[in-house]
Amino acid sequence: MEKTSLCCVFAVFQILLAAAMCGILAVFGCVDSSQAKRARIIELSRRLRHRGPDWSGLHCHGDCFLAHQRLAIVDPTSGDQPLYNEDKTVIVTVNGEIYNHKQLRQKLSSHQFRTGSDCEVIAHLYEEYGEEFVNMLDGMFAFVLLDTRDKSFIAARDAIGITPLYLGWGHDGSTWFASEMKALSDDCERFMSFPPGHIYSSKQGGLRRWYNPPWFTEDIPSTPYDPILLRETFERAVAKRMMTDVPFGVLLSGGLDSSLVASVVNRYLVESEVARQWGSQLHTFCIGLKGSPDLKAAKEVADYLGTRHHELYFTVQEGIDALEEVIYHIETYDVTTIRASTPMFLMSRKIKALGVKMVLSGEGSDEIFGGYLYFHKAPDKKEFHEETCRKIKALHLYDCLRANKSTAAWGVEARVPFLDKEFIDVAMSIDPESKMVRRDLGRIEKWVLRNAFDVEKNPYLPKHILYRQKEQFSDGVGYSWIDALKDHADKQVPDATMLAANFIYPENTPTTKEGYLYRTIFEKFFPKNAARATVPGGPSVACSTAKAVEWDAAWSKNLDPSGRAALGVHEASYEDVVDTKIDEPKNGPL
Repeated sequence: MEKTSLCCVFAVFQILLAAAMCGILAVFGCVDSSQAKRARIIELSRRLRHRGPDWSGLHCHGDCFLAHQRLAIVDPTSGDQPLYNEDKTVIVTVNGEIYNHKQLRQKLSSHQFRTGSDCEVIAHLYEEYGEEFVNMLDGMFAFVLLDTRDKSFIAARDAIGITPLYLGWGHDGSTWFASEMKALSDDCERFMSFPPGHIYSSKQGGLRRWYNPPWFTEDIPSTPYDPILLRETFERAVAKRMMTDVPFGVLLSGGLDSSLVASVVNRYLVESEVARQWGSQLHTFCIGLKGSPDLKAAKEVADYLGTRHHELYFTVQEGIDALEEVIYHIETYDVTTIRASTPMFLMSRKIKALGVKMVLSGEGSDEIFGGYLYFHKAPDKKEFHEETCRKIKALHLYDCLRANKSTAAWGVEARVPFLDKEFIDVAMSIDPESKMVRRDLGRIEKWVLRNAFDVEKNPYLPKHILYRQKEQFSDGVGYSWIDALKDHADKQVPDATMLAANFIYPENTPTTKEGYLYRTIFEKFFPKNAARATVPGGPSVACSTAKAVEWDAAWSKNLDPSGRAALGVHEASYEDVVDTKIDEPKNGPL
């Protein structure tokens, strides 16, 4: 893309204002609306303060409560929530950002706006279009809206589930919504993860899907691969996520996805308003055990791009010591998610200590393009495409959950350009034959993405980085991290305990000591049946769905979520480890 078009694209996005990552809690139909109940709502809302430490808001209307904890990324001095329409009859509490709010405001010229917040359009869109406006929004969001005129309410979550949201029901018949499970689990007997791409309507009674893209049916697409379209769509996705009035950076592992995000941000930064405020040198961040694959690869990319690179370290013992806190924040007992969340959690704390409140990250690419190593064994393009669809549909339970909650634990917002709605539509319309691994044609995993950015003039990345093999985050921070977690669990969980695992945990029974350890910690914080049901289960190899395990008979004997479990695919063997000592000295303060 030429410099002139870079300027044009950025001009569009400079006018945006974001509500940013926050914490929301809403309760409707409380039998008790006393001062004591108000105090309880405030107490529960405080459990989300890590998500929004900058300000708090609470609106009460009869037996309805809408609470908000704000993290201010853009326009920090205003835009506090809840937000309202002109006469305050419509009240909204929002977690997220609406990228196309300026275009939407133009459609609402007869409405008067009180703030510059991008999320205020939600109240006015509801006034103008009723409940059917959600598919007009381009962004990541979870919101709850109360119409005081008839005491009806709606709640909605973004297309992919980048932004977390939970739905629950109290003993008194009240309906609850919260950004994290911890804010409603004690006061609701029944609760669930709010499904992405859905809206809840009190008028129509229950949930319905508002997001219905062509790929959702899993029919095989046939659009020819267009590398220029793919590249330019991704650049737009990155550009719209660079609006901020606070210091920001990119999480850079040195793998393909994060390196492309960093490269595109680096190009746009020079022409941006952000550069005039914070300088034109991009900050990048990487964490790992000393000597890990990610640290080496990330430094190479950072040197090539000329970023201000921050190489952060953690020890195995520091990671193990953080496990309980990590599980409390990310609210899962899924083994893969916890393995990868722990380094990200530790990194986010260090990033926040440096004064950074927003980062861009590379989640979603592997699901869209079949980047996990087990995709090498996909038998045909139909199976390949259907697996990518299954993976995208489950992102809110895995990588989206990890990226959001690991960073939000320390008041940092993560933005994920690969999960841009327009980009997904383009990428998932490509004939999957082009996405498949074809060694006879020199195509490795994610070839369509690598090829789109493989340009001779002003290259985005050096070729050897552009074609670097996939590492899962929990592998890339240091292979010994996973091995040490298994050793730790082996010491903590007796053999006899595992023999009784199916009696102690009859639902989603842990099959390994590591899984058992995480389940025990999770149950301590979230003991209700509804909580454990929010976590998916089933066999997996190298992050596959249960269906894809059938692709290779050998995988059923080696059900480990590490990328190295795709035996015969990854370049590194299980014996390639760094340093497995658990009692190594602390590497300075976090």
